[in-house]
Amino acid sequence: MILTLVAGIVVLSVLVIVHELGHFIAAKSTGVPVEEFGVGFPPRLYGKKWGDTIYSINWIPFGGFNKISGEIDPSVPKGLASRGYGIRLLVLGGGIALNLILPFVLLSVAYMVPHNILIGQVVVQEVSPGSPAEMAGIRPGDTIISVNDKPVRSVGDLARYTQLKLGAEVDISVEHADTTTEMVSLIPRWRPPEGQGPIGTLSSTVNPVIVSESLPFWEAIPVGARSCIETLVLYKNGIAGMIIGTIPFVPAGPVGIVQITGEVAHSGISPALELAAFISIAIAITQMIPFPALDGGRIIFVILEWIRRGKRVSHRVEGIVHSIGFMILLALMVLITYQDIIRWVTGGSLIP
Repeated sequence: MILTLVAGIVVLSVLVIVHELGHFIAAKSTGVPVEEFGVGFPPRLYGKKWGDTIYSINWIPFGGFNKISGEIDPSVPKGLASRGYGIRLLVLGGGIALNLILPFVLLSVAYMVPHNILIGQVVVQEVSPGSPAEMAGIRPGDTIISVNDKPVRSVGDLARYTQLKLGAEVDISVEHADTTTEMVSLIPRWRPPEGQGPIGTLSSTVNPVIVSESLPFWEAIPVGARSCIETLVLYKNGIAGMIIGTIPFVPAGPVGIVQITGEVAHSGISPALELAAFISIAIAITQMIPFPALDGGRIIFVILEWIRRGKRVSHRVEGIVHSIGFMILLALMVLITYQDIIRWVTGGSLIP
């Protein structure tokens, strides 16, 4: 329990600090004063001023924050709100940008460090009647060799590659029971019948072997980049699945994220890095939502001003809107955190 808690808090805090660091770097590079950059949340434990910025360490060891000068008040000299559209969008979007860059680094490192992978033959056990697999000619006993020329070494590979191509045609190489091979084409479904999956097969990994793998950096970097793009697609497909009702919506707040991160950390460094990359992407996409108090909501006010040809919404009105949005988010967070705590103390988990 202690290892789970500590690992989860550390990983989530680092991701939040990276987000704030993105705002900080963008502000500093464009000459916008940053009054304070803090690790953790007040009350302050230690602080030192360098230049015009106080760098602080705070008692609540969770995340971090920026205090950017004149964030919504244009009367503050050299403050953010007094700058042009480009600078404001750059600073407001800096955190999102860094949270999208970080997964590339994390995934590249995850492939460099030794990690265990499951390798075997993926053999089809059942084919659902009327499914894309049956119509393509896949039969029980067939071995799935590759999907779009990507080798399939486990059931996990098959699930990942088909989830990446929902609604799009994929080419699957199969070896039939008589040892003949065939390339078939099918379209994984967005709305499969319950228990069938996108292509309609029930498969298992036969003769599984767990091997340790680590890639040299010149291989890990392009693989990490490709994996980062695939993770973005999977995240997008997951959101779409929740919207259309094919994937259950299970909200998780900071407590839930700490729990799942700590649980995954028990499996090793590489899985923890992969999960951290996914959470970083989730933070970036969440912050893009055009809701008050989020980065996306603040960006909307800048875009609205540009559309109105420089006519600003009063900074007092904007402040009130963001305050209301923050209170709504805080109320939602309290409800989700309550559910997270109940799930944790009763032995539940977000990991299937």
